[in-house]
Amino acid sequence: MRKHKADNSSPRSRRSFLKTGGLMTAAVFGSAALPHVARGQSDQSSHPLPSNLATTNAMPTRNLGKTGYRVGIFSLGGQAALEKASNEAVAVPVIEKALDLGVNYIDTSSIYGGPERWSEQYVGQVMKHRRSEAFLATKTKERTRDGSLRMLETSLKLLQTDHVDLWQLHDIGTMTDINEIFARGGAMEALLEARDQKIVRHLGITGHYRPDALMEAIRRHPFDTILMAVNAADPHHYSFSEQLLPLAVEKQMGIIGMKVPARGRILSSWTPPPIEQQKHSWEGMVLAPTAGTLDMRQAMYYSLSLPVSTVIIGCDSIPQLEQNVQLAREFTPLNQQQMAALTEKAHPVAKQSLFFRFYERA
Repeated sequence: MRKHKADNSSPRSRRSFLKTGGLMTAAVFGSAALPHVARGQSDQSSHPLPSNLATTNAMPTRNLGKTGYRVGIFSLGGQAALEKASNEAVAVPVIEKALDLGVNYIDTSSIYGGPERWSEQYVGQVMKHRRSEAFLATKTKERTRDGSLRMLETSLKLLQTDHVDLWQLHDIGTMTDINEIFARGGAMEALLEARDQKIVRHLGITGHYRPDALMEAIRRHPFDTILMAVNAADPHHYSFSEQLLPLAVEKQMGIIGMKVPARGRILSSWTPPPIEQQKHSWEGMVLAPTAGTLDMRQAMYYSLSLPVSTVIIGCDSIPQLEQNVQLAREFTPLNQQQMAALTEKAHPVAKQSLFFRFYERA
């Protein structure tokens, strides 16, 4: 893959980003007052859109792009407790409690939890009796049509449903991914077929590596959503918020933020494992020699002050989940000066907080 044109660490580039970001943020908060897209325009399935009656009183909501869905600004990620093996006693209550607290969007994937796909299994145990309360999103990492359709078939079985609200191409990082996905017999054919057959309602892309391939995907197809990594360290290395985020806003996509606490690496409360343990356990990952510099409120509010529809965060426990919902309930947007201050505060731990942009890839 060609080298990214800039590793945006200069104060000038960050000021430029924040100026642009302020305009985009004003646009997205302004859109909260827009009417819903008419159901006939947005509903690609014979199933009604999900509705969690607790959401409106639980936290602010925003339009999920042009899908016609109003999503709570905090959503449940499918990792953390939800991807651990034989963790049903913890994971299933976290999912149940999330719905009780008003979360109305649940993210998972066919690769979370290894070959057993623990995350989809746990989510499925809740969906079998609460499917109508959550906008359900899963993903395929396969790059071929046939491989992706097999992934979807298993996803539906594990999720105990006959449809998903959003099916996404997982982890688009390089032009090799793009060429395989859009080739004859590629995964894009599976997504279109599944949508046409009303097995999936909307189509999306996800990525956290570098912005170029994601931008190319958006240019090639009008995807409904994008799941992208945006945290306070983003402007320092291979920024998604510089060009990719404005392009997604221009296309009126539903924008879902992820890697908000960077698996804890951006948080001052995080205790790094010993370096030797990191080298052994996390092969290929950027080492994290120190704790982060932000608290969870700062980390979440930074991402929510960008023009995103929602942020997904994995939770290890119900108290952690409750804290995140409370932070969402109390959210007020940060101004440009506050955003700039957090970006600077994240600078000393930027690389460890963006570890997912430094994996070696073909």
